[in-house]
Amino acid sequence: MFKSKSGIFTLNVLSIAIVITFLYEFNIVNVSAANMMIVRWVVAATLIFNAFARKNLTTWIITCMILGVFIGIDFPNAAMALQPLSKGFIKLVKTIVAPIIFATLVYGIAGHSDLKQVGRMAWKSMLYFFCATSCAIFIGLAVINITKAGVGVDIQSMPHEELPATKAPDAALETLPEHVHGIYKFTHFIYDLFPENAIKAMYENQVLQVVVFSVLFGIGLAMVEEKKRKPLVDFTESLSETMFKFTNVIMYFAPIGVGAAMAYTVGHLGVDILKNLFMLLGSLYLALILFLLLVFVPIMIFLKIPIKKFIEAVKEPVSIAFATTSSDAALPKAMSAMEKFGVPRKIVSFVIPTGYSFNLDGTSLYLSLASIFVAQAAGIHLDIGQQLGIAFTLMITSKGVAAVPRASLIVLIATAEQFGLPVFIIAAILGIDELMDMARTSVNVIGNCLATVVVAKWEGEFDEEAPYRLTDEVLDEV
Repeated sequence: MFKSKSGIFTLNVLSIAIVITFLYEFNIVNVSAANMMIVRWVVAATLIFNAFARKNLTTWIITCMILGVFIGIDFPNAAMALQPLSKGFIKLVKTIVAPIIFATLVYGIAGHSDLKQVGRMAWKSMLYFFCATSCAIFIGLAVINITKAGVGVDIQSMPHEELPATKAPDAALETLPEHVHGIYKFTHFIYDLFPENAIKAMYENQVLQVVVFSVLFGIGLAMVEEKKRKPLVDFTESLSETMFKFTNVIMYFAPIGVGAAMAYTVGHLGVDILKNLFMLLGSLYLALILFLLLVFVPIMIFLKIPIKKFIEAVKEPVSIAFATTSSDAALPKAMSAMEKFGVPRKIVSFVIPTGYSFNLDGTSLYLSLASIFVAQAAGIHLDIGQQLGIAFTLMITSKGVAAVPRASLIVLIATAEQFGLPVFIIAAILGIDELMDMARTSVNVIGNCLATVVVAKWEGEFDEEAPYRLTDEVLDEV
């Protein structure tokens, strides 16, 4: 974004503005609010000029994210009125999710007729998912125990919002002995994997159910004789190509949707909330950064994945996920980007949709960290055994979390109730959940993109030359 002369000038202006903002926020220098507004909009004008000069979708998305922040700060009421634009963009993207998963999975399985490879991809993916999310959970526990962000927190000063409703207790649990409740919950989770109606699963965006249906449909189609199989295989191939082109069209709306999402978030929460809960936010961001450095970077080094090229490939889907706080919104772009990065479509179409239910690394880390934060804020001491109990519970309950904003709160509430932690504290931290959701959703997307490369390398089907053919222009055509 900053390689040209206009980009370097933009970077300099942005850096100066960040320094001035830092000095202003911490009262190191006395700058009037009016002057700060002027600084922000000079930066905005510079960013817009740079975006026009580069004519690059990624640049426009990042520019609109920053513009959204400025609108949220200076015109909060107008910013909150922009929410329908962000919701509309997410709705538009969600129309792609079910068709693209169905088409790519069915074509990937039936088009190649290699059912053994599907089985190999399944167990390899699940093994990687389990290891990655386990690392995330334990890093979250370690960081919150070191920072003790919940100790001394003034709960009363936090914004309160209404809690989302948890599922009603299953009547079957009341008739079963307590020592088999865990077994029942696990088997019920397996039960929830299977759709009672394929169209209903697609309508409700039940990603995991769509994946299960598509895999079974693809296996069934692969067993049909070639003459009768070919028309459906050709149809799913055409549908897959069409949905990727449809994605290209929708992504032109991304800057507007992303900018509106950022404007609403800042206008709704304000920037002062960062000061009030700095320790909680700082702990989460620190834990996520450590997870990236201690888990993802070593994996990429070990597998000889070009880190810089990988960052270039994922920056656009990650920026969409960060602004919209929705993994679903970034799914089509992530799938396209990984295919351009050198991962075969049959692997991308299996690993990423499955990972959206089983490999939410950022969400898993957040859940472990937030659970201990609730206990610390309530003054409840949890020993190592109890914390490990929470960790193992989250290893199961975090699987299948819907990849939509705030879905993880349901799991957090259920975990808190199970371990006797006060739920009202969760209500108190809801006001900053959007700010935390931005970071954890971004890590979710990075994790699932990396998972496709890991499985492709494991299968020996990764195109080693593809990452070096990537340019900003190629990625924009994805």
